[in-house]
Amino acid sequence: MPLPVAISAWAVPLMVLGGFALVSIVPVTIALVGALRGVPDRAVRLAAALVAVMFAIPLVVWLTRPDGAESLTKDMHPGFLGLIVAASAALLFTIHRPRAAS
Repeated sequence: MPLPVAISAWAVPLMVLGGFALVSIVPVTIALVGALRGVPDRAVRLAAALVAVMFAIPLVVWLTRPDGAESLTKDMHPGFLGLIVAASAALLFTIHRPRAAS
């Protein structure tokens, strides 16, 4: 497992919960690209894509709303916050789960 993917998987929920939702686009991107390019495990790639989709939905809503808040953190619905954290937990589980011996 590439170390940047694992670190980014931990950083996403911490940053979103800590109020740095817009800045968390960096670890979301690192986790997605790193998983798609360097991880052969399909479950990890799908979980990383799920995190990216769950993050992209409120980001697009915030960018397209004419009356949006001044930050993504303030504009994001708490339900999306929960979905992003749950998707990140799924990614962390798939990264750290025990694998069967070949």
